[in-house]
Amino acid sequence: MPTHALLRRASALALALALSGAAAAQTPPADKAAPAPTASPAPADPAAVVATVNGQPITQADIAIAADDPALSLPGVDEAQKKNLLVDYMVDLKVGAQAAEAAKVGDGADFKRKMAYFRDKLLLDDYLEQEAKKAVTPEAEKAVYDQSVKLMKPEEEIHARHILVESEGEAKKIAERIKGGEDFSKVAAETSKDPGSKTEGGDLGWFTKERMVPDFATAAFAMKPGTVSDPVKTQFGWHVIKVEEKRTKPQPTFDELKEQIDQHLIRKAQQDLILKLRAEAKIDRKDAPAAAPQTPAAK
Repeated sequence: MPTHALLRRASALALALALSGAAAAQTPPADKAAPAPTASPAPADPAAVVATVNGQPITQADIAIAADDPALSLPGVDEAQKKNLLVDYMVDLKVGAQAAEAAKVGDGADFKRKMAYFRDKLLLDDYLEQEAKKAVTPEAEKAVYDQSVKLMKPEEEIHARHILVESEGEAKKIAERIKGGEDFSKVAAETSKDPGSKTEGGDLGWFTKERMVPDFATAAFAMKPGTVSDPVKTQFGWHVIKVEEKRTKPQPTFDELKEQIDQHLIRKAQQDLILKLRAEAKIDRKDAPAAAPQTPAAK
């Protein structure tokens, strides 16, 4: 059975189980006592056999490998259902592979080249992953964080509110009401065309100048905290702005950047490793393109 057919079967089973689960969730439960809480199941033994196909075992470790395959991702399916789907998939895979072996598909030259390619790819992927993990140390993370923070320039940001209307006349009347003492949030809820303004009192939170359209940003960042603007025109309409506070944007914490830092360390370690291996290897490119002629300036 082709791999895409197996994947379709897994997807279809996942959908069927998800739908049956949804239907069950809508059925009123029978009156009965709530079940007593159960202890968390013990970790599965990787060597445990979950099925056999013509005497060939499928182990829990085999299922774990299949579960890591992005092509077999089954979001929204609980663990018991997912395991059942993966076992079904592995059974189909074994049945098909055994039939292919009997047909001597593996004896062909093309198949052997594919096997060699995928073996090299798996070896490289696992090796890069294994070696890159060594680069993610607390010391390396701190060094990258400190360097990153050092390169970040201080940015001013403001906390502001706005009301959006269609005409300048409307905006002038609203500005007069607020400057006359009416509550900005209340007026925003009554008059603003921006849905967020109605539910949040026009609150835009904290933002830097680059996050807003130029006309709005220029007006807002020129204001003092506590003041209300005259009408400001942008491509969205006419705005009345109130600046609540100004500050220098806080530096991101280590925890906020940790995931990005780790990805940077992993990518750099993998790149450095490949470059090192290439430098140490004797590589003879038979199809190397001829070097382009250099101009005097290039020389």
